[in-house]
Amino acid sequence: MNDLYTEAERVFGVEIKWLEATLPLNRQSFPMAVELLHRSQGKIIVCGVGKSGLVARKIAATMTSTGTPAYFLHPADSVHGDAGILAKGDTALVLSKSGDTSEIAALLPVLRSLSIPVVAMVVNENSLLGRFAEVVLKLPDMSEACPYNLAPTASTTAMMTMGDALAMAMLNLSGFTAEDFANVHPGGLLGRKLLMRVSDIMVTGELPVVSPDTVLSRAVELMTQHRGLCIAVDGAGAILGIFVYGDLGRLMKNRVNIAEMSLGEAMIVDPVTVSGDQLLALAVQTMEEHGITSLVVIDHQSKPVGVVYLHDALALGF
Repeated sequence: MNDLYTEAERVFGVEIKWLEATLPLNRQSFPMAVELLHRSQGKIIVCGVGKSGLVARKIAATMTSTGTPAYFLHPADSVHGDAGILAKGDTALVLSKSGDTSEIAALLPVLRSLSIPVVAMVVNENSLLGRFAEVVLKLPDMSEACPYNLAPTASTTAMMTMGDALAMAMLNLSGFTAEDFANVHPGGLLGRKLLMRVSDIMVTGELPVVSPDTVLSRAVELMTQHRGLCIAVDGAGAILGIFVYGDLGRLMKNRVNIAEMSLGEAMIVDPVTVSGDQLLALAVQTMEEHGITSLVVIDHQSKPVGVVYLHDALALGF
C-alpha cells in the first residue's frame, strides 16, 4: 500500500512541476492571449484531439458558464461539415501538445479562409500550429507523469489550468457578476443558491426595533423574544446599531450593571447590514466572514425591513 501512495506522490510531484513551469513561460503571451480572445466579435472556438480534445471541451464549458460564449469543435469534424459553426469574427483556441497532428493540419486552412485568429497551447512553438498561431501559450518540454512518457497526463493538467486562467481573466475583463452566473445556472441546488435573494427568506413583520434610549433590560427582553437580536433606530426609523447575545455575554463577563445602562451605551454601532435584493449566497458569505448569525435587512433609507438568519439559510442547503 505504501508503494501505491509513493506512486501518487510521484505523479503529484510531476504535475506540480509542470504547473510551476508553465506560467513563467507565458508571462508575455498570457495577457496577449486574453486580450485577443476578449476582443473576439464572435464565438470562441476551442479545438483539440484526443485527451487535449477532452480538455478543450471542459475549457469551452467553463468559458460559456462564465460569460464568454465558447464552443468545442473537433478538428477532424471541421472538414466534414462541422466547420459550418465557424464564422468571421470568431477566435480559435487550439490545444495540441505536438502541434503537428494531421487533424490540426486539416483544421488550419479552414480557420485561415475565414480570417479566424488562433491562440495555441503547444509545446513546440516551431510546430505547424505554433507557426500558424497569432499567440502561443507555450507548454514546457518535460516528461509526462506516465512512467513511459506516453499517456498525456501532466500536459493536459497544464492545459486545463491554463484554460481556467484564461476563463477567469476574461470574466474579470467582462465584469461578469455572481448575478450573471445565476442567470446561466438556474437549475438544481446550484440554481437555488444563486437565484435566491435575501428577501426570499428574511423574517419580516414585527421586528425588535426600539430607540437607543431604551433601558438595556428591555432590549434584552426583546432580544430573547426575537432570536437573539435587538435593533436600535433613530427618530426617522434608520438603523443606528444592534444588540445581540454576544454583547450581553461580554457585559456580564465584565460584571457591568446592565440595569443602569441604555441600549445606546451597549449596542454595536454601524452594524453590518444587507439589502433584500442581494443574493442570499452572498449574505451567507458575509455572515460567515464576520462570525455572525444574523443580518438586519434595510431599505434604501436604511430602515430595517427584516432580518435574515444564518440558520434559516443553512436549512436550505447554503
